[in-house]
Amino acid sequence: MHILVSNDDGYLAPGLSALAEKLSESAQVTVVAPDRNRSAASNSLTLDMPLRVKQMDNGYFSVDGTPTDCVHLAITGLLDKDPNLVFSGINNGQNMGKDIYYSGTVGAAREGCLNGIFSIAFSIEKNNAKPNWKLIKKYAPEILKKIFSIKILDNIYLNINFPNIEVDKVKGYKLAVLGNRKPGLTIKKINNNTIYI
Repeated sequence: MHILVSNDDGYLAPGLSALAEKLSESAQVTVVAPDRNRSAASNSLTLDMPLRVKQMDNGYFSVDGTPTDCVHLAITGLLDKDPNLVFSGINNGQNMGKDIYYSGTVGAAREGCLNGIFSIAFSIEKNNAKPNWKLIKKYAPEILKKIFSIKILDNIYLNINFPNIEVDKVKGYKLAVLGNRKPGLTIKKINNNTIYI
């Protein structure tokens, strides 16, 4: 199993390292991520300048472009063959409702899907506490096992949001439809200590 990992917070983001390290326990992982924070880049491609790719001291590939550039470059030339999966994140801040259309984290996953590869974007709720990466490391394998058992993974991508709470406070997880945003209304937030996918 070969997994391409990207994000929009940049190659030095702790959420990226947390995701890549966990996945490396059971799969081959290649990280291709922006050289700096590129939040809200959506699915934009860089067309007005040459893109530069550098392999950094931590082994990750850094690209001076958007998250979509990173995934696109990896699939169309940087990697010898297509990865089995594309994972993006872990974003420091939830990506919920129609805001996913602005998100660079979700944009990277969507780019994987557009290239025929099942993809997932991971985010954690942003609050006053330090992100609890242990929560994701505990529950992500269980959630992924459930997802892969469904066997309807062609031409789709998923967006998974985790609450930023202690591990023992999680009550479960559920599949949810994408929320809507209209003037005067707010996006439905993480509540009831439930992980919404």
